[in-house]
Amino acid sequence: MPPLNKDTILNVLKKIPYPGFSRDIVSFGLVKDISIGETTTTIQLELSTPDENVVNTLRQTVLTSLQGLAPDHEFELQIKRNTPITAPASTIIRGQQLPGVRHVIAVASGKGGVGKSTVAANLACALAATGAQVGLCDCDLYGPSLSLMFGTREYPRATEDNIILPVHQYGLRLLSLAFLTDPDQPAVLRGPMVTRYTQQFLLGADWSGCDYLVLDLPPGTGDIQLTIVQTVALAGAVIVTTPQEVALIDARKAIAMFGKVNVPILGLIENMSYFLCPDTGKQYYIFGRGGGASEARTLNVPLLAEIPLDIAAREAGDHGRPIVLSSPNNPVSQAFLRAAQKIRATLPVH
Repeated sequence: MPPLNKDTILNVLKKIPYPGFSRDIVSFGLVKDISIGETTTTIQLELSTPDENVVNTLRQTVLTSLQGLAPDHEFELQIKRNTPITAPASTIIRGQQLPGVRHVIAVASGKGGVGKSTVAANLACALAATGAQVGLCDCDLYGPSLSLMFGTREYPRATEDNIILPVHQYGLRLLSLAFLTDPDQPAVLRGPMVTRYTQQFLLGADWSGCDYLVLDLPPGTGDIQLTIVQTVALAGAVIVTTPQEVALIDARKAIAMFGKVNVPILGLIENMSYFLCPDTGKQYYIFGRGGGASEARTLNVPLLAEIPLDIAAREAGDHGRPIVLSSPNNPVSQAFLRAAQKIRATLPVH
């Protein structure tokens, strides 16, 4: 059996994930102190969650895991809670408010391939169409796509204080790793670099004056999502899914993740709800029908929109001008505009 010291204890703690996530409690920064005595070792954790189930789960898992290190040794776990008693419902318990930004909205999905980036781009454009000042930050570092969708390869400038100035396009402020790298080269990034880039895009850029800052998250519930909820105060999350059950399963996981960190769900957007035949206008429910609406009722969250699968929307994204801008009367655009109005009603700017 290895000697009892901080390294051996940390090695055990590194194998304990934060409930609901894949990232461990050490890399998440929750372990604040380890004090080893002759008969008793005290571990201090610092949490920012109102969820007693999370606290109880961690307490049981940590103590059970450590007991195997030294069966005759006593382990004591002290958990400090940093939950603000009067925290507004529209803010996350972690992270900080971005200066000059009214609302930060995460657009997320449990799985890839559901059109999340297309939804994020068009939703940002729809919010701007309501008269709001909008920023769009591409947090999908491994698959950045904003440069294609908005038809620009402009390199962001910086101030003398090394504050990044987002790219301006179509009245929106944009920031993406795609603006900084060769489009044909992959982003080969490990955890620490992912965290650094994400925090730099959020805290090191000038988003002041934005009524809404929309974050296009990567699929899943990994490091980037955790970095975001640690870094900035989210007003809420929009979950993107498609009608079939295989997508809804992962959408539930994304919703559960945000629930564990006290981020409200603004609603579901069901993408690719049906194929809209351009010749006849007939609707074909290729991926099933009503899955998003049923899930929204089950989870008691709003269904913000059912977005058709439309050739014009795909062409608009490929040509660098989102469908909401290029064809505002298109049924796809109208669905996004209605979703934007619902979000604005929930998160007003005046």
